[in-house]
Amino acid sequence: MSLSVHASLRAVALTVALTLSACASAPVHYYTLVSPAAQGASVQPAAPFAIDVLPVGVPAELDQQAMIVRQGDSGVALLDGERWVAPLGDELRAALSTQLVRRLGTQDMAGLTRPINQPVLGIRLQIRRLDAWPGHAVQLEADWSLGFAQDPKGARLTCHTQLQEAAPGGYADLVRAQQLAIASLAGRIADDARGWAQSRQHGCTLQA
Repeated sequence: MSLSVHASLRAVALTVALTLSACASAPVHYYTLVSPAAQGASVQPAAPFAIDVLPVGVPAELDQQAMIVRQGDSGVALLDGERWVAPLGDELRAALSTQLVRRLGTQDMAGLTRPINQPVLGIRLQIRRLDAWPGHAVQLEADWSLGFAQDPKGARLTCHTQLQEAAPGGYADLVRAQQLAIASLAGRIADDARGWAQSRQHGCTLQA
């Protein structure tokens, strides 16, 4: 084998080694939307109903594990090194459920047998937009509805929400801003859930 062939093979081997080294040295960071602050007892009396937080609807382009952020007005970036611990739809449902269980002092019956002597309030959330600008802000726009499964008239309350939280730091701060937006959304849903349970004439909470 000639010296030139040996040199070529060594160059290829070195390139492969450097590539593998670069891949191995790039850390992947994982995040969750379930906030630790959501743990603990409810600050209000327990609601006289259980809840069923249904799977959250998420635009297809967002429902994946890699974090997606905005770049300017029209650009987006998919961050392979910044990931959710589960697909975004699952993360959103888990975060919303945890917040509502705490705020209402009740149980999420999703996946469980419904109780016989307790009404169950179904909660459905559809995300319209979840935009994140690193170092700037997070914007959440969503429609949601709720209704009791046992209601013979099938009455439902449907509302629309737009929220924004400042996110002046890095990616961890961006996730924290998203957690705060979900907490604000859960607060509105919890307030309306209590009102809807008392009177089917209750309307959507006015947005501040």
